[in-house]
Amino acid sequence: MTTGVLFGGPTPEHDISILTGLLALREFHRTNRDAVGIYWTKTGSFFNVAPSVEAESFLDGIPKGSSELTLRVGESGGFFTAGSRLSKERQLDLEAVIMCTHGGPGEDGSLQAALDLAGINYSGPTVAGAALGMDKWSFGAVIAHAGLPTLPRALLTGDTMSLPFEPPYILKPRFGGSSIGIDVVAELETAKARLRTNAHFHRGCVVEPFRQDLADVQIALRTYPTVTLSSIERPIRRSATAEILDYRDKYVGGEGMVSAPRELPAVLVEGQAEQIEVMARTIATLASVRGVARIDFLINDNEIYVNEINTIPGSLSKHLFVDPPLAFSRLLDDLVAEAVERPSHHYSAAGADGLVLRSAGSIASKLA
Repeated sequence: MTTGVLFGGPTPEHDISILTGLLALREFHRTNRDAVGIYWTKTGSFFNVAPSVEAESFLDGIPKGSSELTLRVGESGGFFTAGSRLSKERQLDLEAVIMCTHGGPGEDGSLQAALDLAGINYSGPTVAGAALGMDKWSFGAVIAHAGLPTLPRALLTGDTMSLPFEPPYILKPRFGGSSIGIDVVAELETAKARLRTNAHFHRGCVVEPFRQDLADVQIALRTYPTVTLSSIERPIRRSATAEILDYRDKYVGGEGMVSAPRELPAVLVEGQAEQIEVMARTIATLASVRGVARIDFLINDNEIYVNEINTIPGSLSKHLFVDPPLAFSRLLDDLVAEAVERPSHHYSAAGADGLVLRSAGSIASKLA
């Protein structure tokens, strides 16, 4: 059977999703695995693209030679190619789909729900895990409730009169990625003004104290065949004067996260690596992690805080598994195996035995 590699989507992270998808698609073909590229356009349509397609082919939209696909839900659901005068429509015979969809509906549970309804096996988070990971407010609340260290957070609205911590503040889209739309401001009125000018805050804004003394570190984990942790990475800002690790630091460079500047493994104070690893394993359970995820922390020599989780990380975090080394082909094969052996969800109508319907009487009588 064939493996689908799904990437793109109506999200600000559309372009980096393309890079991750093409990396996975090319690796499948390099190792003689049968795989097809499924490109999700910015407007929500699906297309089958050639395995040899390059990133620049998407600059003008849909690559030449692509064929449109339809996603259907239900008992006979799946991806279908359109028919013609001389041929019938055809369903793609997919063993599983590797999800390379960063941000937006590809990582918040929306697409996962559609694939569940279509009966398609897929890698990565379940609907619930994806929704929690995308919501910075809810994820932070779960982490705090579990007793793990995290910076205080508040929801910022136009009616916010005060915040429970001192400025400066860092503003983050409540439902968004780890770098796009991030803003640092010096006082509350400026923060509230950003709600009107930053399009990424239209669904909500989370505000935290901005701590310039804290640095970013991150660790990836995969859940099949067992929970396995990567090495810890310290991403490096391209500009020494930058306040935060931005989108260009992480993704601009040709291969997404693979080519970003970094310290790997990160040089940490004695004992910090062990603390981060323990917290990462705890979060794997708390956040229902499935597939490959990346957990971001903020640290200095004396403090460690859980920052956020990325449930479908750039380049599938393949570059972080260096000790011991993990081949990208093995990572992908394990994602496929997990998708098939541990399906994200199976719906059931158990209990809907007709008893309530038989005793219900007429609907008209209930309206009287």
